[in-house]
Amino acid sequence: MAQSEMYRKGSEVRRRLLGDTYVDRSDTTTYADPVMRKFIDLATETVFGALWARPGLDLKTRALVCVVSDAATGREPELAIHLRMARGQGWTEEELTEALLHMSGYVGLPLIREALLTATKVFAEGKAEKPLERRLGAP
Repeated sequence: MAQSEMYRKGSEVRRRLLGDTYVDRSDTTTYADPVMRKFIDLATETVFGALWARPGLDLKTRALVCVVSDAATGREPELAIHLRMARGQGWTEEELTEALLHMSGYVGLPLIREALLTATKVFAEGKAEKPLERRLGAP
């Protein structure tokens, strides 16, 4: 794909949200497939470049909006990605857990139970990755 300015901006935002290690790993696994490469190229330009990079909301707020949307619609695979983004933007496990618990009165306990199971897994993975990042000299 020819890189437009929107694509370049989206690529920067994607890396800022997910980190170089995660992006590089997903680009060589999930998005190595030609069909999936088309998907991530489109998402990079239209979602990360056009939506995430818009003025008006900071990345931290946008990440929480995505977490809430994913939990409310039962999108656990996307929820895992957006929880990772939210943690990277400064939301604590406690704040994210409380946001999900608060939603139970509005979208129902079964959806939030599944969301919390996803969050528990993402939080555990994050804790396992932190010591490795420190050993590799990452901040």
